[in-house]
Amino acid sequence: MPIRIDNDLPVKKVLEEENIFVMDENRAVSQDIRPLEIVILNLMPLKEKTELDLFRSLSNTPLQVNITLIRTKSYVGKNTSVDHLDKFYKTFEEIRHKKFDGLMITGAPVEKMEFEDVEYWDELVDIMNWSEKNVTSTIHICWGAQAGLYYRYGIKKVDLPEKLSGVYSYHTFHKKTPLVRGFDDEFLVPQSRYTESDREGIKACDRLEIVADSDTYGPYLIIGDDGKNIFVTGHPEYDVLTLDSEYRRDMGKGINPNIPEHYYPGDDPTKKPIKSWRCHANALYANWLNYYVYQITPYILE
Repeated sequence: MPIRIDNDLPVKKVLEEENIFVMDENRAVSQDIRPLEIVILNLMPLKEKTELDLFRSLSNTPLQVNITLIRTKSYVGKNTSVDHLDKFYKTFEEIRHKKFDGLMITGAPVEKMEFEDVEYWDELVDIMNWSEKNVTSTIHICWGAQAGLYYRYGIKKVDLPEKLSGVYSYHTFHKKTPLVRGFDDEFLVPQSRYTESDREGIKACDRLEIVADSDTYGPYLIIGDDGKNIFVTGHPEYDVLTLDSEYRRDMGKGINPNIPEHYYPGDDPTKKPIKSWRCHANALYANWLNYYVYQITPYILE
């Protein structure tokens, strides 16, 4: 997929060096097709890192995609420069008059807080309400999935005994479900969280369908309202070194974290981690874009 992003966005050079097709604006406007319009609400603290992870994941279909990045106005993090935010991000108020083919809501490091105590909760609720009539399909990632399940379907989150950190095996149901088309019977997913959404609550909701699960680590992929909403409880977009960075960050804070499981060879953090989830991550985002956005969205958005 050629991704169309701002020519000056710093991650553009990194993507091109990785041989990922990034289309410049001049070439994009010369093509006689309508690209998909995808808006990303980036709630992660390291926004440039998340941009790179997500753009990699969205680059594996023949569809052309225009990316719009938005941030919360009610809370501005301190880990991304104001210059970067001002230049490449819009606020919700600046785009709420538009319609989009797809919306992505990222995770956020606030999962130990009650949803209503999160500083930008009201703004997030406003965006989720807006998406019902202005977005064809929304994909929610990690804490974004917990928040979406809670607000849209009343599914509560529960605390885990300890942080779930590592790369874990999941299995699929209903192989003909388009979201998991091309998946193996078992596949691996990076996880990094202290909480999970209530499995029994999800199973009891007739508007939700679990399509990938783990008996040990809970539901991973959940479809809501026939694909209007997609929930991804892990971090398939993570780069190979992301869990390593989080582990060393927590070590530096004196948290004494557990070594991420099934991640380092022999569980030895002195060794380079193994990338073992990228193929399924690419398939997931490609399936979402194709079957739940491109095949459904109207040609004329406005």
